[in-house]
Amino acid sequence: MSAAAELPTPEGLLLRPWRPDDAPAVLRAFGPLEMARQAGMSVTTMAEALDWIAARENERAAGTAYAWAVVRDGTPLGSVTVAAVNHVHDTGWVSYWTVEAARGAGVAVAGTRATARWAFGELGLHRLELGHRTNNPASCAVALRAGFAREGIDREKLRYGDLRYDVERHARLATDVVNDG
Repeated sequence: MSAAAELPTPEGLLLRPWRPDDAPAVLRAFGPLEMARQAGMSVTTMAEALDWIAARENERAAGTAYAWAVVRDGTPLGSVTVAAVNHVHDTGWVSYWTVEAARGAGVAVAGTRATARWAFGELGLHRLELGHRTNNPASCAVALRAGFAREGIDREKLRYGDLRYDVERHARLATDVVNDG
């Protein structure tokens, strides 16, 4: 099983592991409140951004998750991760985000497609799942364009503060016929 160093996309993007020199980009990315929720930890200082990157490196080394910086011309524009990797059932959980300036430009779609190809090929996974809040149509569009079929609603799955959110679940199988570039 390979933890590949880089994954090029047909759209001219490059996926690579997060590096310590990406810390300023990580800090900027998690600045907005909506993005801060995506971090899973506090990322409000350069030290915390380095901790976030170190956590991604540790997950990769342990073989439990593989986070990719989605880069154009050396600048990280977003992230795609396959986490909760389970080799008993050959499954994983995909998540993605982009910086505000890259939204709507196909960055998340290209990164998710490349990550799925890699996970099915190199990791030998059979099923990838992802979910998004039902009030996030942009994330739904990414999932569908990346070949992930709708499967159902997980009621009140996420909680942010005192609010609970329904999540729409999507999945893609290694055997699915998908036009993914």
